[in-house]
Amino acid sequence: MTISPPRDAKARRIAVYSGTFDPITLGHEDVIRRAAGLFDELIVAVAVAHHKKTLFTLEQRINQVAEVFVDLPSVRAQPFEGLMVDFCRQQGACAVVRGIRNVADFDYEAQMAAMNQKMAPEVETLFLLPQPQLQCISSTLVREIAKLAGDVSQMVSPLVAEQLRVATLAA
Repeated sequence: MTISPPRDAKARRIAVYSGTFDPITLGHEDVIRRAAGLFDELIVAVAVAHHKKTLFTLEQRINQVAEVFVDLPSVRAQPFEGLMVDFCRQQGACAVVRGIRNVADFDYEAQMAAMNQKMAPEVETLFLLPQPQLQCISSTLVREIAKLAGDVSQMVSPLVAEQLRVATLAA
């Protein structure tokens, strides 16, 4: 049996939770708040997402995350581009947090976790399920409902709901 040496008392346990967050939903919020309790610092890595047509700009998405988590000083939003494992190394992160809503998410995320493990064995992947009542929420569905003037108040924070209302009126 191998016993790990004691961790440096000053070493901070940093994790990364990445996504496009267009917009950030209550499901994302649930996973982030729970993950924040497991680590000293949680970086919400907001993807640049060149490959996607986003409703909100990168700056707006980063600001949404920062405003939603203003009460959690251990959570910070940061732009992210490139390989997740490279970003984790740059940030000194020991873990990647991923939210899983269903079996389809698990299949995709398990493949990504295995590939990340191959590229960066020092970075663990932690899967968290949102609370059951939040598992049906996706940013894509929220955007569609908002575009059709539907009520998204049970899917996103009040701040984000207002920003969605304004964005969809302007569109």
